[in-house]
This record gives sequence, C-alpha cells and structure tokens, in this order.
Amino acid sequence: MSASDKKSQSADPNAVTSSASGLSESTESAPIPRSTFISVLTAGLSFLLITIPAAIGGLFFLDPILRKKTSAKGGSGAEGTSASVARKDDAGFIRLDITTDTIPVDGTPVAVTVRDDLDDAWNRFPDVPVGSIWLRRNPDGAIVAFNSVCPHLGCSVNYRRGENDFFCPCHTSAFALDGKKTNEIPPRDMDSLAVAVRKEGQDDPAGTELWVRFENFRRTIAEKIPL
Repeated sequence: MSASDKKSQSADPNAVTSSASGLSESTESAPIPRSTFISVLTAGLSFLLITIPAAIGGLFFLDPILRKKTSAKGGSGAEGTSASVARKDDAGFIRLDITTDTIPVDGTPVAVTVRDDLDDAWNRFPDVPVGSIWLRRNPDGAIVAFNSVCPHLGCSVNYRRGENDFFCPCHTSAFALDGKKTNEIPPRDMDSLAVAVRKEGQDDPAGTELWVRFENFRRTIAEKIPL
C-alpha cells in the first residue's frame, strides 16, 4: 500500500463503518409509528361501536314494514279444510274452528271463540282469542251470528236454556234468540255479524266451513258503529 493510500484511509477512519451501516439500514423496513397504529385501531373500534347499534336500531325500526303480514294457515282450522286456505281473507272474514254440522238444527245457540292474529307496531301475536260469538240456525236453515258483548256496557251475554233467550247478568239486559232486545235496558239489539258458508275458502252453500266477519261496536248508543 502506498503512502498516499495509507494517508487517505487514516484521514477518514469512519468511511468503512458508515458504508456498512447504510447497507444494513437499507435492507430493513421502516417501523410503523406507534401513534399511527393506535389511531387506526381506535378508528376501527369506533366504527364498529357506531355501526352495529345503528344497524340493529334500523332493523328494529323497519321491522313492521319488512314483516309480511300473512294469516295463519292450517293447524287448528276446521276439519277437512285444506292447509293452504288462509285463516282470514281480505274482506275480514275469519274461518272458525267449527263446521256447519256442529250447529243444532233446533236453533239452540252455540258459543264460539274467534281467533285471529294480533299486530301492534312491533309485535305479532298469532292465533289468539279476539272475542266470542253466538251462532244459531234459523228455522229456514240459515246460520246467524251475534257478538257476545252486550251493547249496553260490554258485559258478556249468556244463553239461558230455561228461558230460551240471551241474558246479560250485569244489568239484566235481555234479548230474544233472533237478537232483538226484550227490555229497555240495552240501547239496541245484539250486534249481528256477517256469516259465510264456504268450501276450501270459496263461498258454497253446500260447504261446511263457517266464516265470520268479526267486529266490535261502540257501546251505550243506539247506533251500531264499528270500533
């Protein structure tokens, strides 16, 4: 080695070390700053904490709109009725759990519970009792229905076999078997309801299915006004 080379090397003793250090640093990835990692993690958690409750709340709010309101099918329907026939039709007629064969030909009234689906803003209660009616067969064979609620103050009207009439035990309102009031206590006659005889959900005088358009009416007044 010449004297000039030795002099140059001694003049810059860190040259070799700096070159090796630079090569080593170039082969390593720059570390992610800790503050950046924490910021990303915090943002992700915040997004989840906001999005999940918002999504659940949105589904809860839209549930009444998204829920398809279909009538109960099959199950407890009248014997011989196809399971594909809905419990309630678009006109409001509800299929009863009894058939025409169970209505006595001598005109004796039969008490029947009416069942339907109840809906409020957020919930559905399927196939629950919504009221009761009296059914009887007229001398001409036609089947008629009366709401069992007394039009006076809303008590339940009973059938008195001994007197062969309808009677409200709360205020002694009395009605004949055709629903006509027999004293001055009730403001009007018993509330009659529309009845349909059907087969497989279609009107048919020879059918055995009984359908009733169940309604409740305002009490204490002479007019028959649906609620």
